Amino acid sequence: MLGSAITELRERFSSDSPEIIVPFKPDIELDKIKYTVPKIGEKLKLLELAERNAIYYKLEQKKKLLEHKPEARTGKNLEKVKNDLHMPVLPVHIECFDNSNIMGSNPVAACVVFRNGRPSKKDYRHFNIKTVSGPDDFSSMEEVVYRRYKRMTEEEKPVPQLVIIDGGKGQLSSAMKSIEKLGLRDKITLIGIAKKLEEIYFPGDSVPIYLDKNSYSLKLIQQMRNEAHRFGIKFHRGKRSSDMTSSELDKINGIGPGTKEILLKNFDSPEKIRNATPGDLEKLVGKSKASILYKFFRNQL
Repeated sequence: MLGSAITELRERFSSDSPEIIVPFKPDIELDKIKYTVPKIGEKLKLLELAERNAIYYKLEQKKKLLEHKPEARTGKNLEKVKNDLHMPVLPVHIECFDNSNIMGSNPVAACVVFRNGRPSKKDYRHFNIKTVSGPDDFSSMEEVVYRRYKRMTEEEKPVPQLVIIDGGKGQLSSAMKSIEKLGLRDKITLIGIAKKLEEIYFPGDSVPIYLDKNSYSLKLIQQMRNEAHRFGIKFHRGKRSSDMTSSELDKINGIGPGTKEILLKNFDSPEKIRNATPGDLEKLVGKSKASILYKFFRNQL
C-alpha cells in the first residue's frame, strides 16, 4: 500500500524528488529514488509531522461523515432549540395547539405532533370544543390542553418536552392553568408564539424573547404553528360544511336520517348536493327521493 501510494502521489503532484522519507522501506523500488527511514534528527520530525497530519485528516473526514448523517443533524438542531428556549432536556417530542372558529361558530381545536423535528401525522388530533360557548379562545385553549394531557397521563403515555401555543399571553396563560392542574409544570416547557412580531412568550414573563429569524428554532416553531393552523382550519371547514348540509337537509320533507347520511358521505358541501344532477341523486337515493331533493333545491334558486 505504501509503495502504491508513493507512485500515485508522485504522478498526482508531478514530483521528481530524489529522496522520500518513509516509516519503513516499501516493497516497490523506483529508479533514481532514495528511501530514508530516519531514526533521529529533523527527518524523523518531518515523518512524525506527516503522520500527525494524516491522523488529523482522517478524523476530520470521519467528523464530516457523521455530521451529514440525518440523525446527527437532527440532534444538533434539537440541541439549538433546547439552548434557545433554555430547556432542561432535548425536545424530541413537541406538540402545538391552535383554535379555529368563525364568529364563534363550530369552535374546534387542533394539535399537531413533531417527533425528532419531523411531523408525526398519525399522532395529530382534532378537538370539538365541549365546555365553551361562543368565541372564547382562552377558555377553549384551557379545555383542549387539559383534555389532551389528562388523557395521556391516564393512559401513562409520555408527555411532550415542549408544547407550543399559537397565541400570545392570554392563550398561554390559559394553557398553563391546565398544565398546573395536571401537575405537569416541571415536566413540560410551555411557550406561546404571537403572530404579528413572532414573539416567544414564557408563562409569567411579561417581556417576550425574539429568536433570530433565520434560526432553526424559530423556523421549527413557525412550521408547527402553520401546520396546526392548516390542520385546524381543514377540520373546521369540513365540520361547518357538514353542519350546513345537515341543517338544510333537515328542512326537506321526505328525507330521513338514512338518506341524509348517504348524501353526507358522498357530497361534502351543500353546493355539491344542490348542483347534483337528478341522475346522480337517483343512483344514491332512488328516483322518488331524488325527485324530492331536486325540486327542493330548484325552488331555492
